[in-house]
Amino acid sequence: MTANVSNGAQNAVTMAHNHIDAQHVEELALRMVSWRSETGTPGEAEFSSRFVELLKEIPYFQENPANIRTVASHGDPLTHNVVALVRGKGRDTVVLAGHFDTVATDNYHELKSLSCDSLNLKDALIKDLGKRARSAQEERALEDLLSGDFLPGRGLLDMKSGIAAGIACLERFAADPDRSGNLVLIVTPDEERESRGMRSMRNALPDIARDFDLDISSAINLDVTSDQGDGSEGRAVYAGTIGKLLPFALVIGCSSHASYPYEGVSAQAMAAGILTRFEGNADLADRDDNDISPPPICLEAKDLRDGYEVTTPERFWIALNWLYHGMTAEELFKRFQDEVRTGAVDAVARFTAQAEAYGKLVGKRAGATPPAPKLLTFTELRAMAAQIAGNDFERLYDEQEQRLSGIDNPLSVSRQLTEWLVGVAHLAGPAIVVGFAGLHYPASHLDDTKTNDRLFREAIDETIKVFADFPDQSLVWKPHFQGISDMSFLGQATLGQDIVSQNTPVSRLVDHPAANALRFPVVNIGPWGREFHQKLERVHAPYAFEVLPQIVSMIAEKFLAAKAGNNAR
Repeated sequence: MTANVSNGAQNAVTMAHNHIDAQHVEELALRMVSWRSETGTPGEAEFSSRFVELLKEIPYFQENPANIRTVASHGDPLTHNVVALVRGKGRDTVVLAGHFDTVATDNYHELKSLSCDSLNLKDALIKDLGKRARSAQEERALEDLLSGDFLPGRGLLDMKSGIAAGIACLERFAADPDRSGNLVLIVTPDEERESRGMRSMRNALPDIARDFDLDISSAINLDVTSDQGDGSEGRAVYAGTIGKLLPFALVIGCSSHASYPYEGVSAQAMAAGILTRFEGNADLADRDDNDISPPPICLEAKDLRDGYEVTTPERFWIALNWLYHGMTAEELFKRFQDEVRTGAVDAVARFTAQAEAYGKLVGKRAGATPPAPKLLTFTELRAMAAQIAGNDFERLYDEQEQRLSGIDNPLSVSRQLTEWLVGVAHLAGPAIVVGFAGLHYPASHLDDTKTNDRLFREAIDETIKVFADFPDQSLVWKPHFQGISDMSFLGQATLGQDIVSQNTPVSRLVDHPAANALRFPVVNIGPWGREFHQKLERVHAPYAFEVLPQIVSMIAEKFLAAKAGNNAR
């Protein structure tokens, strides 16, 4: 049931490359979609063995079964990465990468049982949407589904259609008896949560490259792009990925009776002053000549008192999402501290001025002048607590973290560990503790001063030119993939982000790249569609199943040919 591809589009594909059977690619994708693999479920753990069996149906791997490997990742039951190598001449190697875990299917509601059955889900969605009043978004979805160009299903867009394209590229490469270089497909779990699959794969990759005698020279991540238009923005090559940090501020005030507010210092007032400095502040958006990242935005802001009292709350918690691409983590953390300090100090000054104004009204002093709030990093707070707790500190901290290990929310665990340390350290307000409440996703980008990066960009540029005359296949360069992805951990050498690891309360959220982690250029080129992670998630089938595999194959083969020529000189 492959969506129709226009004659012009088919001609472009035929001109560009030896033909890849779109029907076959679609069948691979729908088969993988039928294997439920929600993050953290047994289905995610079972996917890798099913995937290995799928690969063993390919003649090349029937002849070369040792070229398939699994790499243990995490979890109970244990999840695995899968590595599949098609070998050619020489050591130069291109990696294709994709994740097989998906978000949950609960948002399909009454159609949940069909969420991983794409063809029947399509019919059910058309029937459901067609019999009732529709929003503009639903109207667009119905039009897409009726057109025959879009297919729904959990994980089809994000990102099993990308993995299917990768398999097709392996098959295409294996069919060429004169192939130069090597092509590897890596599929990983856990991208939707903490990228533990790709992080374990990154640490295993140096040994795999040594065992197979490979020089990993470049990689293409096959993740999804959203496009609410005609696909011209979704058919993109991303030269890097955006970085993400989750800085937090635990604000500690001095509580007071509500009738005597100026006898304390308002944690809410300090928190409000801090939030005012950050929330959607365009001046804090990371920018350079190539791109502008979104500004920081608050993910969580909460008073930490559970019950009701006629006293002002003592503590308030703030966690922000801060995307970046040009700054270093050190620069971002310094700027965060500067803004937090300014916001809190200004808030206390305003509160003090209000106390003085009220004192004049009532003819007496309303309260003591509060001191300027102290600012501590999480590292400094931990050192204070360790000094007080003595030799038992590490054991006590580990016990506390273990007690919270069943909580999935990283913000909640980070907050509770920080609050526990505040108690151990006897830290009094006004004070603010700052740190990081989530996994750090480093930014990445091509570096044209490096030979592999330059040759990779040239191979992509040449491929873009091949497809440029066909409007429904043309590609555009974009500076950074705007969502968090496994690109942050693929091809990234050790980055020395000690400032992040030292100020992250939760040990499982601290990345530990291997000292010998490989560095190579990585771009993202994947399928496009609409509303991924939602009930109406759908992939544009003609591009995903017909065009994308051709593009990826062409780039890989042009790059490997260029590498062979460069090595010969």
